[in-house]
This record gives sequence, C-alpha cells and structure tokens, in this order.
Amino acid sequence: MFKFDNTDKKLLSLLQTDCKRTTAAYAQQLNLSTTAVYERIKRLEKNKVIMRYVALLDRKKIQKAFTVLCHIKLVQHTKANVLRFEREIHDLVEVVECYHTSGDYDYIVKIHVSNMESYREFMVTKLTAIDNIGSTQSSFVINEVKHTTEINM
Repeated sequence: MFKFDNTDKKLLSLLQTDCKRTTAAYAQQLNLSTTAVYERIKRLEKNKVIMRYVALLDRKKIQKAFTVLCHIKLVQHTKANVLRFEREIHDLVEVVECYHTSGDYDYIVKIHVSNMESYREFMVTKLTAIDNIGSTQSSFVINEVKHTTEINM
C-alpha cells in the first residue's frame, strides 16, 4: 500500500484543483523546491496514484447536458452474460459511468446526451440492443446539486 505524507496530500489536492499549473507554482505553495515537487509527482504517477490528466468539459456548451441515471436488470447473471454486458456497455460513448450494484437492479449507468429525443434514440438503437437486459428504469436529472471529481485526502 502506498504511504502518503501531508505534503503528498496537499500536492494531490492542488493537482485535482488545477493540474495545469507549473511545478514551480506548486513548489511555492508547498514551500518545497521545484525538483522536490517534480519528483513527488513522478513518484505518484509511477505508483498509479495519479492515473491520468483530463480536461473537464462544460456539458451545456457541447450539447450533452441531459443527464440520465439508468438502472438495469439483467435476465441471467452468468459470468459470460455479465462480462458480455460490461464489454458492450463500455463501448457506448453516451455512457460515462457504469456501476455493478447490489439491490433491486444489477447496474446503474450515467448517460449524457443532448435531449430526451436523443436519449430515446440511444435507448432504442443501442442500450436495448444489448442481449440479456431484462428491464431498465430511467431517472432524469433535474438539477445537479453537487458534482466533483476531487477525492478528499
């Protein structure tokens, strides 16, 4: 297991807030040398604590602001069916998150599309085309109250 000190935690928080800043800017905030910060970042990357760097997009500006949480129940839960479903759901670009869950439904998927019409098209042509789906229940997001990608250390 990877051990974090307080400086690692502060650095990770800074990186999650804005990873485009310079190493020198992080060094100044952490009272470290630029080299020390660079080495810490490389160590965190090497140990897969930092998996990748991404740009977060404004969904409204790219016409993907209609968010749906779809609960999915499979007909059969054989290993082959589960793996096939997961492989196929992974290939759907509209699906941004997928969770295998306990409870009444087997999966919860988060979908971003432009509007209700595009969601209907997605359901009819893509999602329900996946074998072994027994039922679905869709919930439409009215307002996003909290959304963060930051994980508190």
